[in-house]
Amino acid sequence: MKLVLGFAAPLLFGVLFQQFYSFVDTAIVGQFLGADKLAAVGATGSINFLVIGLCLGFCSGFGIPIAQAFGANDIPRLHRCVYHAVVLSAAFSALFAVLSVALCRPMLELMDTPPEVIDASASYISIIFAAIPCCVLYNMASAILRSLGDSKTPVVFLVVASLINIALDLFLILVWKLGVAGAAVATAVSQLVSGAGCVIVMIRRYPILRMRREERVLSLSQAKDMLLIGLPMGLQYSITAIGSVVVQRAVNGLGVNAVAAVSAAAKISAFFCCVFDALASTMATYAGQNIGARKLHRVDEGLKDASIIGSIYCVLAFIAVALFSRPMLRMFIDSGASPEVTEMGAEYLMINAAFYIPLLFVNIVRLSIQGMGFTRPAMFAGLFEMVARTAVALALVPRMGFTGACLANPAAWIMADLFLFPCYRYVTRTLRGRLMPDTPEYTADEPQAQEHRAA
Repeated sequence: MKLVLGFAAPLLFGVLFQQFYSFVDTAIVGQFLGADKLAAVGATGSINFLVIGLCLGFCSGFGIPIAQAFGANDIPRLHRCVYHAVVLSAAFSALFAVLSVALCRPMLELMDTPPEVIDASASYISIIFAAIPCCVLYNMASAILRSLGDSKTPVVFLVVASLINIALDLFLILVWKLGVAGAAVATAVSQLVSGAGCVIVMIRRYPILRMRREERVLSLSQAKDMLLIGLPMGLQYSITAIGSVVVQRAVNGLGVNAVAAVSAAAKISAFFCCVFDALASTMATYAGQNIGARKLHRVDEGLKDASIIGSIYCVLAFIAVALFSRPMLRMFIDSGASPEVTEMGAEYLMINAAFYIPLLFVNIVRLSIQGMGFTRPAMFAGLFEMVARTAVALALVPRMGFTGACLANPAAWIMADLFLFPCYRYVTRTLRGRLMPDTPEYTADEPQAQEHRAA
């Protein structure tokens, strides 16, 4: 538990700070530009998740073989994995940037975005998509550093970038009057700064990453191996996001107030979910390194301790949401907005917070499975989430209105857990058969194994 907490703490601080500047970003838009511009930014949330989630997924996926090679102390394999991760990330980020900018307006129209906000939404999301290479730069560099056991450096540069983002938000929105486009530019610049900082540290601090010229050769077989891990993780995010797009379309049909309420509430909920993200990233690296070191039993122990930590937090988070949801929502919503927006946002927060424990397990169990190298089975959890969200959007929203939309996330989390728990047991049984079950790590009944664990 001490090891899990020690690795997760700086990750948590980084995710919290990332959400903090996203929090401030949204608050500035809501307070100074009004509920309609807040709705414009919120209306892009699901397609943002669809595209950016794909990029973040393959960055995380590419980090898994790097962590496994580091855990196995296989330096040549480590170099191959890092080189191919960098090349593939650069290629995919450029491709995604071009395609997503070209398709962002048609996607917004397909989602039935309200006419009064669609122009502002397109302005915002096109800049975010054009800056995908900046986003990938930071996330790929931080994934490599975490794979080496360094969860602190990415946080340092994230804090610096967050402060830059807030300052640029205020300057570009209040002084240069760029509106929601200013918020998008601020985000892009801050991501570029944080990514560049991580790369500089990687070059200067980690000689283990220095490669000879002959090692920097693109291998189709190695690229294929990396893609077989990275792409399923990226597709998992995108498959999940398809359900979110369907839900967003249903919310858009409920009017601007509903869109603004979900936008504000989702930002607050994301802030509370930072612990789940930190624990999930911890378990991915922890599982990858321990599988590389052939210590499968430690994955079970780490997952159990992460579950205890997360469950205690879930109870505390629900209490905080119950007490402070409305004051937090008023930070995003200008005083001239309808009180209905605040009440709808509070309903969304309460219903989601009541199901944080299922969300905890979606994060830590799925990332543990992926960290052990089974990215394709874990991808099906995203399929279960997509089916659940789509069913709620089509069946409950027309009958229950906004309350039905609030139930989409809880339904998705529960459905994913119903798949992930048996999947985790299948994965661990499979690995025990592969990783020499006669070694001390896997024969816990023998005295030699007990001594090994004590050591």
